[in-house]
Amino acid sequence: MADIINLLPENIANQIAAGEVIQRPASAVKELLENAVDAGATEIKLFVNDAGKALIQVIDNGKGMSETDARMSFERHATSKIKNIDDLFHIKTMGFRGEALASIAGVAQVELKTKKPGETIGTFIEIENSVVITQEPVATPEGTNIAMKNLFFNVPARRNFLKSNASELRHIVDEFIRVAMAFPNIFFSLTSNGQEIFHLERGSLKQRIIQILGSNYNANLVSVKEETDYLNIYGFVGKPETAKKTRGDQYFFVNNRFIKSAYLNHAVMNAFSDMIAKDSFPMYTLFIDLDPSRLDINVHPTKQEIKFEDEKIIYAFVQSAVKHALAQYSVTPTLDFELDSSIQHTEAVSQPFTSEKQNSIAGSSLYKTFTQKNQAHFINSKSDLEQWDTPKNVEQILTKQHGFPPIPSSEKSKPADTFSTFNRHADAVKPNKKPSAEEYVQVHKAFIIAENENGFIVIHQQNAHERILYERFVYAMKGKPIAIQRNLFPVTLEVTPADAILINELLPDLNVLGFQVEAFGKNTFVIQGSPADVTDGNEKVALEKMLEQYKHFSMDVSFSKREKLLRSMAWQQSVKAGTFLDKKEITSLVEELFACEICNTTPNGKPVFLEFKKDELDKMFGR
Repeated sequence: MADIINLLPENIANQIAAGEVIQRPASAVKELLENAVDAGATEIKLFVNDAGKALIQVIDNGKGMSETDARMSFERHATSKIKNIDDLFHIKTMGFRGEALASIAGVAQVELKTKKPGETIGTFIEIENSVVITQEPVATPEGTNIAMKNLFFNVPARRNFLKSNASELRHIVDEFIRVAMAFPNIFFSLTSNGQEIFHLERGSLKQRIIQILGSNYNANLVSVKEETDYLNIYGFVGKPETAKKTRGDQYFFVNNRFIKSAYLNHAVMNAFSDMIAKDSFPMYTLFIDLDPSRLDINVHPTKQEIKFEDEKIIYAFVQSAVKHALAQYSVTPTLDFELDSSIQHTEAVSQPFTSEKQNSIAGSSLYKTFTQKNQAHFINSKSDLEQWDTPKNVEQILTKQHGFPPIPSSEKSKPADTFSTFNRHADAVKPNKKPSAEEYVQVHKAFIIAENENGFIVIHQQNAHERILYERFVYAMKGKPIAIQRNLFPVTLEVTPADAILINELLPDLNVLGFQVEAFGKNTFVIQGSPADVTDGNEKVALEKMLEQYKHFSMDVSFSKREKLLRSMAWQQSVKAGTFLDKKEITSLVEELFACEICNTTPNGKPVFLEFKKDELDKMFGR
């Protein structure tokens, strides 16, 4: 019988590797930018056309490559960073796996120009489908100029899975920001279809943060800096009054590599726990430097998830460093009339740190452990860390302590779609009858009590309004447009480059949902009209908050773009707890709620009302 096992051809092996490394244009951007950083460049320019599908080009002024190295760089498992197995556990550079260029060459047409400093002539290489088409000398500046064209040209099935240009460009911007944020001493620029989106001059970390996240953080950053024998932590956190009701701009870097970690995020949230509302989120950009042998960065293909040797130690250090910074700088809030009222009235915002509070923080066992030399491995086991035995508990703890919405099990395994989600609770149980009371009672400006034949129900006014708005928006998408009120004076909205890309992507759906928004210059938009129930003068704030909610809405679940927009707008426009409603408004809310197709849960699965039956009440009182 003939043998059936064969070695894969080189080009097919590279295409398979590309499935791990190059999942979309942004993946290639990340790899090429990291290579430029490793080359010691002080200027890195990124050019993309057609959201990276037609062209991704990175030009740097780094150390370049010799003719032999230029050719070898496209071989599989070719890297200058690893000589033996021990090197794998002492990695300090960004790109080291030796798969990136080989993978890119397997799924794109690549042109490389490179020259080492001091040499008179450089090298030009052209590769297509892993095959070298051209290799010849070329006149080129010092450094490397690599261009990859027509991504997935030879794997059309993969190309068909790419999202819209606006969506793919947002992913590219995300990767660009993560690299640019980590290296403020390098000039970065990003040009898309001939228009420069980012122009980031070399400077300090604070300047880079303001360049990327906006000038509103200029006077609202608190420096974090702690050096210990185990690790160093430095960076900035936003003052408590800048905390948002949705996830703000949050970045963690370990040895200058961007990582995602709900575990470390929880440490920062704990540090802010007594200073901001429980359902608010602070801004932070934090860097952790530690011995590479104490972590494993190769546990995930994108290297955005890493494993620490001892996670409890890192957790304690991060929490203590942020607490110490906030106490040391005696953060004094300023009055901000656009700040959410529930944040404005928290004790931490209305009252500055007192010396007693500072002493309390400095006297905690966790802080002492952090600051005492050579005490890294003696963290008090009875501290807040004991519930963090493994990262598996992250979701439950975040849900319990910080009000993060739990992810329904049915949503963890598959993407959510607008209309399938709309009918998810087809078996939703309504009360036997709509409340029959002639009058409804509002309690604590948050709940509505309504009598029915069986007893009474308690309705949460914000959850109810979210459900009403969500279904209204779903019908709008099906062809029942939202009423629009034209602004007497158009409102100008200026946003960051990343947000401008996002708004351009959402413009068609925003118009259907009642926001008439038009592009006006590079990062500026004009709001010509808004939904009729948005208060005059509140259009800009409403759109900004909706945008923030959209960006950080249920990040752990793969919602469709439209679904995220509908949920974000329903949450943003719903009447919040703490709002007084008159009798007419209450009656309208209840009637609209029970006219909904699904009336007992919000789009996120939170209960809208609870029913109390008369016979159960009788039993409670012994009758």
